[in-house]
Amino acid sequence: EQWEHNQDILKEAITEMGKDFVINEGDGAFYGPKLDFHLADSLGRTWQCGTIQLDSQLPERFELEYVGEDGERHRPVMLHRVVLGSIERFIGVITEHFAGAFPAWLSPVQVKVLPVTDRAAEYADSVAKALDAQGFRVEVDHRSEKIGKKIREATMEKIPYMLVVGDRDMENGTVSPRHRTGEDLGAMSQEAFAALLKEEVDAKTIK
Repeated sequence: EQWEHNQDILKEAITEMGKDFVINEGDGAFYGPKLDFHLADSLGRTWQCGTIQLDSQLPERFELEYVGEDGERHRPVMLHRVVLGSIERFIGVITEHFAGAFPAWLSPVQVKVLPVTDRAAEYADSVAKALDAQGFRVEVDHRSEKIGKKIREATMEKIPYMLVVGDRDMENGTVSPRHRTGEDLGAMSQEAFAALLKEEVDAKTIK
């Protein structure tokens, strides 16, 4: 009877949220029914990650009680809550889902600064330092390689934004952002790029 009651509570909660669900008979834990949350990866496979379980057994065994609004003692129901499930599995699922191309807010490196010449190296460092001070994750590619190779490798690393900086950028105090999709955003001020990146990061979109 308690199991049925707890199961009805879970059904009602999901229905109120407007979400679809499937009942998996006999899959609950010994102490009560549960909600399993499955995430679909880029191949359409589903993986069980988060779970919420209703437990009526442990409160009974430990004789847990609380005083309700009516002034009487009641036995609580315990919630076992795992938001992400196995962290390794969750990271694997989202990595495969995005094929490594994480949205900017989630990407380990959000911006890579690419100086075109050695003369622009110091300016590249100052650009990176300014972005780092605003909380962005930035790297600078100081290798003595052609800019085309730097862009190609940063694109293969799936860095959301590359900032190409050359002599003209150094003179004008600008940067030339390039998205990993190949879109060239043109020269703009450092402040304009920082505002663009902040807006994208704050939105925390899943694409």
